[in-house]
Amino acid sequence: MANANQTPSQNPTTRPRISFLGCGYLGATYAICFAELGYEVIGYDVDSPKIEALASGVLPIHEPGLPELLKKNLDTGRLRFTTDIKAVADFADVHFICVGTPQLKGEHRADLSYIESSVVDLAQHLTRKVLIVGKSTVPVGTAQWVQELVDRHAPEGLGVEVGWSPEFLQESNAMHDVLRPNRIVYAAQSEWASDLLKDVHRGLLELAAVEDREVPVVETDLATAELVKVAANAFLSTKISFINAMADLCEVTGGDVADLAKAIGYDQRIGNKFLRAGIGFGGGCLPKDIRALSARAGELGVGESFRFLDEVDAVNTRRRAHTVRSVANLVGRTPGPNGPDLSGVRIAYLGATFKPDTDDIRDSPALDIARRLRAARADVVVYDPEGLENAKAFAPELSFVKTLAEAVAGADVVCAMVPWEEFRTLDPEALGRQVAERRLLDGMNAYDPEQWRKHGWTYQGIGR
Repeated sequence: MANANQTPSQNPTTRPRISFLGCGYLGATYAICFAELGYEVIGYDVDSPKIEALASGVLPIHEPGLPELLKKNLDTGRLRFTTDIKAVADFADVHFICVGTPQLKGEHRADLSYIESSVVDLAQHLTRKVLIVGKSTVPVGTAQWVQELVDRHAPEGLGVEVGWSPEFLQESNAMHDVLRPNRIVYAAQSEWASDLLKDVHRGLLELAAVEDREVPVVETDLATAELVKVAANAFLSTKISFINAMADLCEVTGGDVADLAKAIGYDQRIGNKFLRAGIGFGGGCLPKDIRALSARAGELGVGESFRFLDEVDAVNTRRRAHTVRSVANLVGRTPGPNGPDLSGVRIAYLGATFKPDTDDIRDSPALDIARRLRAARADVVVYDPEGLENAKAFAPELSFVKTLAEAVAGADVVCAMVPWEEFRTLDPEALGRQVAERRLLDGMNAYDPEQWRKHGWTYQGIGR
């Protein structure tokens, strides 16, 4: 691997050296994948245990296929990790900012303190002109603010520039999303920066050419690049809340939201993606991003145009209380003015993460509903294939077991909440022999109601 202190002219490759500041889900994934593409990469974080784990080949997150790539590229020498910001500043030609932008406590605005600290720390140690590229999801206008931070804190006369290139990772599919993106979006402020960003993404386009794929490239202005990710997340959130609102209407009219979604999904103007009714969206992106977008629109004087996002958020949040009421109805406990009393009810609760094939529990609807059921005095026994340890730390009041069989044994109701493959393929007859009562809440809307009813189950789906 190239020495961290060498200048660009000493770089033995024609590709720029890259750093990723922030080695959480986003930065670690990108660092590993760009090393796989042949770039010399350094990952940086202030979290020493995380960096030590990554440097030793241990991936602190669950992401299919990524652990193998981590070990492979550490062995090649193209990839390393550090907590030394000076080494990062000396090493890389392009620095990607990949730190978190969580929701501010008590507000809807994004917390940009991690962006500020990483940019200031880096800028103070720069000794030559480099390109700093934001990849974190941020409010529009952040790039210009970052440029001002760089101008203020970098040594005078370096001419360091800021660009932006949003990420489009989906957890459980992140490696594929980096190496085989469905589009590349970036913004630069000069021809020099534009050429450098082309060099940074050349490996992705070369891989696409080998695999006979086309990857659309959109080069745009800073504001548009900042808006792309939040606009996409707002649109997807709106589709999810729309179909969940229709599920409520179907429940009171006798309709079937699954058939409804199928029928409207054939319309090419609508499509069938994100039209599965359920317990709502969660995770570290969609909820906080739509709130931040609405808040930023208000700051810029166009908040009224984004009021619909407040209702998108409200519809999503209401799914959780609605699901608790559905469980109460299944077991014959009519909710009172203070909610249902589920004391004495044993619930086999299947799923704790916000989606399958990840261990991420951030803003997980499933885990929040489990806690609400426990608050209603139910005995909630949780099983999740990958998220148990994270869920235990966050919700110690729940009971956790390591197998599906332990979870369902003697259950009064089964709540299937996260569409892990292990749950989607349940056999209603075999499962029925393990539970105390054949009652099923299908929070995934993944099962055929008639098939389960045929085996003696009282079935309750979402909007059907």
